[in-house]
Amino acid sequence: MFAYTSAPAPSRLYWRAQLLGWFLYAVFNVVLFGAFGKLSADTLLVTVTIVIPLLALTHWLRYHIRANAWERLPPLPLLGRLLLTNLILSVLSQVIIWALIIWVVRPVRDGEPHGWAQFIGYTLNVNFVLWLWEGFYFGWHYLLSYKQAEVDKWKLTAAVREAEMRTLKAQINPHFMFNGLNNIRALVMEDPGRARQMITHLSDLLRYSIQLNSAEQVPLIRELEIVEHYLELEAVQLEERLTYSLDVDEATLQALIPPMTLQLLVENAIKHGIAPRPQGGKIALTAHLELANQALLITVRNTGRYEPNVGHKGLGLHNAQERLSLLFGEQAQLTITNDPLTLDTVLAQVRLPLVLHAVTTPNAANLSHFLSSSHERIAG
Repeated sequence: MFAYTSAPAPSRLYWRAQLLGWFLYAVFNVVLFGAFGKLSADTLLVTVTIVIPLLALTHWLRYHIRANAWERLPPLPLLGRLLLTNLILSVLSQVIIWALIIWVVRPVRDGEPHGWAQFIGYTLNVNFVLWLWEGFYFGWHYLLSYKQAEVDKWKLTAAVREAEMRTLKAQINPHFMFNGLNNIRALVMEDPGRARQMITHLSDLLRYSIQLNSAEQVPLIRELEIVEHYLELEAVQLEERLTYSLDVDEATLQALIPPMTLQLLVENAIKHGIAPRPQGGKIALTAHLELANQALLITVRNTGRYEPNVGHKGLGLHNAQERLSLLFGEQAQLTITNDPLTLDTVLAQVRLPLVLHAVTTPNAANLSHFLSSSHERIAG
């Protein structure tokens, strides 16, 4: 029962609680002596003689509990061990206290212990105090364990969120890459030179995808570069049927967004808006800051009509919304509707909390055509 190996050193909080608790117990005894008219210098000395051994024994009990990991025991085995330990300690405490009082303190007759009935009474009293001490001790330990379990739960939740975001990105990236490969395949025999250019675009996209596989956010300017790569790849198939414009506020270029977010919206606009129409259409991408809300607002307008299937949402769009929700919670919004101000135009909007990249992206000078002087071109 008393075999143990080691136990962690007690904290300052433990010592404060221990000293305060036994001080209050000493005050309680002094008040009792006073209530019965027995308050004197001898009774004060007897009170100190009672409290010090009990403090020492409970400190040993704490060591014994920690060394034998009683905190992890089920209730019934724990109660059985405490029952036997408390019985031994309560009897031992009285032997020590009575010996000190009789042979060391030597008070007057009213302060001396006498008789077996008094010995048993004091033993039962100490036994009750030990149960009370253990109740506080295990209660505090279980409270700390509960808090630690909550911390571990949040850590696990964060790990799950990170795994979910990696899975969502893994679903989006292949969907994008397969489209590019199919477009290049159609061009290989017709125009080998341009096919090589498209392979370069695709290799840059692959490099971007691989390098940012573990990144949760990238500067907007890098995402715009990817959008241009994607539009050049789509131009292989759509040729003059695709027209696009970019109107980007310079202050937004270093704002951070989840990678592949804009590419997905542009891909969605081409797949569902431009490609099905024989006459093609236009894509207009804009980005500006909402200073009042400290937010980044990105819009993608495209020719077409938004007619979602009831109860069914595209995998890419669903994944993008999940990624934004995991990263920003309710602060982020992604909506797709028909533009109320323009006929036959679909409006996609992304609103994110404004977070600026600390380091200026090196290729910013090469993308000056993204700035607010609205640039429009016919792809292909």
